[in-house]
Amino acid sequence: MTKFQAEIDVMPKKEILDPQGKAVTGSMKNLGLAEIQNVRIGKHITLELEADSAETAHTKVDEACKNLLANLIMESYTFKVVEV
Repeated sequence: MTKFQAEIDVMPKKEILDPQGKAVTGSMKNLGLAEIQNVRIGKHITLELEADSAETAHTKVDEACKNLLANLIMESYTFKVVEV
């Protein structure tokens, strides 16, 4: 078994309103940073797993994202898996 690490980014889908991102965008103006616009806030997840191959690790991480880490109705995700 080989150890792998996954870096996962989960973000609200573009068509979904992001109230937290909208609030932060509004606050940027108050901080004198009006040039910063369209802030979107998501989550970053790291995890480690053991698998027989990089392909198996990729499949397992994808399964975890689909079944637990991301709400596929409102969120999308991307990830990378590297051997450690």
